[in-house]
Amino acid sequence: MEIERAREDALVAAVGGATTVAIALLSSFTGLISVATLPTLAPLAVYALYLFSRKGGPYGAFDTASNWAVAAVVVGGIVLLASGVL
Repeated sequence: MEIERAREDALVAAVGGATTVAIALLSSFTGLISVATLPTLAPLAVYALYLFSRKGGPYGAFDTASNWAVAAVVVGGIVLLASGVL
């Protein structure tokens, strides 16, 4: 595995994980929202899609690690919107 590929994987994993943790903390400790387990894990599903879609090339211009990281944050925002916090 190339080091650049590992950095890209780590970026998407970190953002997906941080978004998942943020949703879980908002749900558990603030009392503002109540999110079930499956929607809480939705940003990690973006990471899984990223991993399984990167098996071979060629990749498009929009298929970058930073775009996947933004997608994980957007999915987290959608989960929060659906549960009524934003």
